[in-house]
Amino acid sequence: MRIGVVSDTHGLFDRALLRHFSGVDHILHAGDIGKRGVIEQLTQIAPVTAVSGNVDGFEASGFPVEQVLDLAGYRVALYHRLYEGGRLTRDGTGFLTRTHPAICVYGHTHQPKVEWQEGVLLFNPGSAGPKRFHLPRAVGLLVLDSGTIDARHIVLADRAE
Repeated sequence: MRIGVVSDTHGLFDRALLRHFSGVDHILHAGDIGKRGVIEQLTQIAPVTAVSGNVDGFEASGFPVEQVLDLAGYRVALYHRLYEGGRLTRDGTGFLTRTHPAICVYGHTHQPKVEWQEGVLLFNPGSAGPKRFHLPRAVGLLVLDSGTIDARHIVLADRAE
């Protein structure tokens, strides 16, 4: 199963996602969506599961703050603000303890990151929104196959297509 992973779009839908997510089975958006139109455009590619972030006003957006779903036999969790200031947040730690995922997709930091922590893959695709800070714009791809997880980043151009 191929899963497109995006976060921190801040209202921007980059047409490059049409190319990079072509053929994915599902798309995960880890919050700071910005405008509902971003999700509408992503659903033209594949089914989307999304959570809200701080830019979205959390629950006020109509999207849940957290999601847990089964994809290809893996328990996958979505939570926007797992890390802040280089550390797992207290709420993020509680979320991981409560949900016991195999994979947790998160956003907020705009920093593409893949790390294993206590047997859980923590994956931040980076930000696909307008370029901010010194970080690259990026999205992610998860490939779940026969008991293996392949997580990779796709760097986007500094400006959206």
